[in-house]
Amino acid sequence: MEELLIRSVKEAVQEIYGKELESVELQATRKEFEGDITVVIFPMLRVVKGNPQQIGEQIGERLRSKLEEVSDFNVIKGFLNLVISNDFFANRFRQIRKEPEFGLVKPAPGDKAVMVEYSSPNTNKPLHLGHIRNNLLGYSVAEILKASGKRVYKTQIINDRGIHICKSMLAWQRYGNGETPQSTGLKGDKLVGNYYVAFDKAYKAEIEALVSEGIDPKEAEKRAPILLEAQEMLRKWEAGDEEVVNLWKTMNQWVYEGFSDTYKAIGVDFDKLYYESDTYLLGKDVVQDGLEKGVFYRKEDGSVWIDLSEEGLDEKIVLRADGTAVYMTQDIGTAIQRVKDYPDIGGMVYTVGNEQDYHFKVLFLILKKLGYSWAEHLYHLSYGMVDLPSGKMKSREGTVVDADDLIEEMAATAGEIASELGKLEGFTEEEKNGLYRTIGLGALKYYILKVDPRKRILFDPKESVDFQGNTGPFIQYTYARIQSILRKADFDHQEDIAQYVMDSRERELVKLLDQFPVIIQQAAENYSPALIANYCYDLVKEFNSFYQNVSILGADHQEQRIFRVQLAEQVGKVIARAMGLLGILVPERM
Repeated sequence: MEELLIRSVKEAVQEIYGKELESVELQATRKEFEGDITVVIFPMLRVVKGNPQQIGEQIGERLRSKLEEVSDFNVIKGFLNLVISNDFFANRFRQIRKEPEFGLVKPAPGDKAVMVEYSSPNTNKPLHLGHIRNNLLGYSVAEILKASGKRVYKTQIINDRGIHICKSMLAWQRYGNGETPQSTGLKGDKLVGNYYVAFDKAYKAEIEALVSEGIDPKEAEKRAPILLEAQEMLRKWEAGDEEVVNLWKTMNQWVYEGFSDTYKAIGVDFDKLYYESDTYLLGKDVVQDGLEKGVFYRKEDGSVWIDLSEEGLDEKIVLRADGTAVYMTQDIGTAIQRVKDYPDIGGMVYTVGNEQDYHFKVLFLILKKLGYSWAEHLYHLSYGMVDLPSGKMKSREGTVVDADDLIEEMAATAGEIASELGKLEGFTEEEKNGLYRTIGLGALKYYILKVDPRKRILFDPKESVDFQGNTGPFIQYTYARIQSILRKADFDHQEDIAQYVMDSRERELVKLLDQFPVIIQQAAENYSPALIANYCYDLVKEFNSFYQNVSILGADHQEQRIFRVQLAEQVGKVIARAMGLLGILVPERM
């Protein structure tokens, strides 16, 4: 419809004024005015000189006479409000019902794929609330891109090497007494994370002891014996020391098994895993090639750099003087390895917090300077941090909100609220527990994904599980309500009604349904699940208003009953599909 109107407005301006418009601005008509779609006249005044009221009247008259879809119009203060015919909406609704995967686009043959990276944890601690936002965003963006017609690969880079890993390993050697996940009953990632905290505690105690001997605090931080020992362990790892490498493999495997359980609980998955311990070596080779091509240069101390001052950035190190890799080195290697593994990749999306904005500007520039054409299609999905009412989280001090604990807490909170509302009559205990988890996870995911990715979030678990307002449970409850209507409809409601005249509430719902494919494309272009979430909320609000103001199963005429059940059914399908793009399940009963 929008494309037809844009083309027709341009033709009208050409015929009436002999002028050519480059673009036409459309928006939904405000509720207080009659109309469905509004043409904004003011931007045209740069091309068409005159009174906006008169221009709107003239364009409106032409559209009404030329387009059967436009049944009437009105002009208010430079806004041309178009009334779209009942026949258009009736036909459009019939088309929507006939599309089994309404809103979804299949990939075009020969189109390039997109790789979406998310999660990318360190193997020295369990996943926490920050990782949850990362995973939910990355997974949802991948699903939205897929729905928009792209082929998608989901991946992560696991940061499995470095001093932080050695800290957990060393603490386990010192204080672990050989304990394992099996002997303690702890998930492997939690066990290893406990030793990361234990290292920090011992490190601080040693610094304190050195300071009490009169050593400068900054110097004490460098000379603490436990840190020197961790650095020596890292050197041994890089040199391939058998004992250190075996311990590294063992403890990392504990963590991977723990991560796997958490991913399953959150409901995210990956097509391919990359490990920093593999890709940093390739990055070092690429740096060597770049040196020979003059992309990089070597300083007197032997370190290798790139000068990006002409691009408004500064100098960036890509290899230390001792030849060891930095994060940039492995990110260069990883990107190149991915395109080798998947030659059909045309672009990549990196889901990483906004504290790394500068890093990705540099990475993308380096890859362009190295001559990779696909580097033009790299995108940093930058997102804000997640705070709690109690403040910031710190892994070293063990004050993070553990992902597994949060998932359990969300299910428990959902259970408390559902029990208070008394909505679970006839459910077995098993069904109740499954439902609490669905509601709790839905609340968590929706609360995080409804916010623009770039914004910081203050996460309030209790608020997120509210059954009213812009929340996951409110949307899930509406879906369950629709399924209840469908179960109660004791007549065949699949009949096609040819000449049904819709009332204003029915039209509003059809208009919103019609927007779904456009919203998916906009969400894909902007890498923003928030657009899907807030569309879903608008649809649910409109349906609830419809439900409260008209009778569905008790309507006066059979035609009305059939049409309204069909409308409810289609709203339910779009809710389920939209929530699915956010990784959220919708229950049949609540």
